[in-house]
Amino acid sequence: MNVKNLVALALLVGIGAVLHVVIPPVFLGMKPDMMVTMMFLGIILFPQAKNVFLLAIVTGVISALTSGFPGGQIPNIIDKLVTATAVFGLYLALGKLRNHIISVGVLTAIGTLISGTVFLTAAYLIVGLPGSFVGLFGLVVLPATLLNTVAMVILYPIAQTVLKRTKFVSPTAIQK
Repeated sequence: MNVKNLVALALLVGIGAVLHVVIPPVFLGMKPDMMVTMMFLGIILFPQAKNVFLLAIVTGVISALTSGFPGGQIPNIIDKLVTATAVFGLYLALGKLRNHIISVGVLTAIGTLISGTVFLTAAYLIVGLPGSFVGLFGLVVLPATLLNTVAMVILYPIAQTVLKRTKFVSPTAIQK
C-alpha cells in the first residue's frame, strides 16, 4: 500500500472524526454522520478494495468511539462495513460516469441513505431505538443525506484539484 495514499486516507478520516465530534445530536442522540462523507471521498479518490476495507474499519471504529447514540458502537461498525462495500460496488458499476460531479453527488446521497438505514436497523436489532425508525430516519437520515451530498459536491472538486496540483497519485486510476 502506498504511504502517500495512507496519509491522504488518514487525513480524510481525521477530518471526518473532527466533524463527527463537533456536530451536535439533532434528535434523540442521533446526529448527521459527516464521517461517511469523508469515507466516500476516500473511496472515490482511492478506489482500491484494500483502501475501502481499511477506510471502513477505521471509520467504523472511530465512529463507534465518538458515537453519542446510546449503544451505537456496534451498529456504527456494521454500518461502515456495509456502506463502504455498497458504495464501492456502486462506484465501480458507474463505469465512465463514476468521476462526474453529478454521479459523485448521487452516490453520496445513496450511500448516506444506505448508511442511515443500516445503522438504524442494526441499532434496532442490537440495542433498540429511542424513537420510531421512521421518525429517526426522517429527522436525522434525510437531513444528513442533503448535508452530505452538498458537502461532497463542494469537497470533491477541491480534492481533485489538490491532488492534481500536488502531482499526487492519479486519483481516478484503479491500481491493482
